[in-house]
Amino acid sequence: MQFDYDDQNIFAKILRGEIPNSTVFENDHALAFKDIVPQAPVHVLVIPKGPYVSIDDFAANATPAEQAGFFAAVAAVCDMSGVEEGFRTIANTRAHGVQDVPHFHMHILGGKPLGRMLPA
Repeated sequence: MQFDYDDQNIFAKILRGEIPNSTVFENDHALAFKDIVPQAPVHVLVIPKGPYVSIDDFAANATPAEQAGFFAAVAAVCDMSGVEEGFRTIANTRAHGVQDVPHFHMHILGGKPLGRMLPA
């Protein structure tokens, strides 16, 4: 599958420092920041610093170091965010997955009971 990356998306602009954010964690391969419209008491976005459109693009094309760095950032955010009771990770992908920004990102939500993700 071909993945065309738009370097004018909001997350690319955040990575370039053109748009401010509330950084929670950063390493060589990922940036984590608070969502501007939080859906839970804890709502952090973790994005890779590389130009990946979606989770499958990232899984297929990111280097092992980029993947390890990204998931190390996810672990660090969970550790520092007080979500010991549980949390949800979401990676919306393309139109049917309601992906709003064409840069792979993972939502980490927690801080309260979240209920079922989809009706049973």
